[in-house]
Amino acid sequence: MHAVVERDLEMDLVLEPGRSIPVPARLSYRADDPYAVRIAFHVTSRTPVNWTFARELLAEGVHRACGSGDVRVWPGSSGGRTVVCVALSSPDGEALLEAPARAVRTWLESTLRLVERGAEGKWLALDEGLRELLGA
Repeated sequence: MHAVVERDLEMDLVLEPGRSIPVPARLSYRADDPYAVRIAFHVTSRTPVNWTFARELLAEGVHRACGSGDVRVWPGSSGGRTVVCVALSSPDGEALLEAPARAVRTWLESTLRLVERGAEGKWLALDEGLRELLGA
């Protein structure tokens, strides 16, 4: 079993400038999928809305704007607090969320203690996967 780093937090879904609603969310990182982070948003549906994207995108986005297409991340401020902005886009719609920057940075540091940058490939079980595929 591989290690998991999770953090529950409240993000703000921005409805319009100056107006947002809180959304419970869970950040997840698994050592057996070392390049990816997951965010599960617990909205009004029975099952959470899940997004998966590169850990490196989030790690870079806490310092400067990055990303294109479906996921963009950048640092910002809202109501006098430092936040990490996450813009998500899908065929179903778009959302802008703000997360407390300190909570995101602390969680990211935990993922980097588990699997260092540049060491992700060591955590992939490629040999096991190939043996399984080849039936050896």
